[in-house]
Amino acid sequence: MGDACAEGPADAAAGNRLSLPALVWAPFNRPETGWEIYAPLIAREIATPCPPDSPAFAAALAAWQARQGVPADGLMTEAVFARLKDLVQIRRPFVQLSARQVCPKAPAESALALATPLEGYSGKAIQLRPGALAAYRRLAAAARAEDPWIAADPRSLTIFSGYRSPEADAARCASDGNCNGVVRATCSPHRTGLAVDLYVGQAPGFRPDSSAEANRLAMSRGAAYRWLVSNADRFGFVPYPFEPWHWEWTGEAP
Repeated sequence: MGDACAEGPADAAAGNRLSLPALVWAPFNRPETGWEIYAPLIAREIATPCPPDSPAFAAALAAWQARQGVPADGLMTEAVFARLKDLVQIRRPFVQLSARQVCPKAPAESALALATPLEGYSGKAIQLRPGALAAYRRLAAAARAEDPWIAADPRSLTIFSGYRSPEADAARCASDGNCNGVVRATCSPHRTGLAVDLYVGQAPGFRPDSSAEANRLAMSRGAAYRWLVSNADRFGFVPYPFEPWHWEWTGEAP
């Protein structure tokens, strides 16, 4: 930890250090333990490069809390995260429509663009709206140019899911028995052709899209996800905080 990260409320930093691996909560209506998975997004939102157990992180969090008009104690809690999560989520146009109980129509598949085999994870065929695909290509090129860890793995930031038809999504969530839960939905952002699931790593023994805590934690520690958190908005992409791999392009209405 650099000297700058050591400046701030020590008591709050100590509290965050304890809760970071141990907080028992359900930020997405599913029990979880610890908040390290979300630490990169939180740090981005409160504008600090310092680690989540540092005094400077607590100071930045307290300043953010003050701007939000809530008690500025510098402690990460479920209530604090809920407020922060809402701010991140509402940047997704799909969420804005969902709040009005609007499910967008899927585009005509003839209007979609096809990614190259190298852009699809393991050569998978991926379709997106042309603007979203062009923005993804700019993002992926920048990531590989700016981060040697990403450039070293040809799988990094390849797409394992893009456009999915409403019929396919409905069948998938029905077969998984989790319709309209945290993982599957009958009205999915993937129907818009603006959402991408990107390969950002995986824990041993897990699929790239497993929502198990251990898998998401491994992703949150990786170079690809951390680069996306810091840079994806330059290309018009915003995250779904629960899934490190899921990003949505905001350059076109759903």
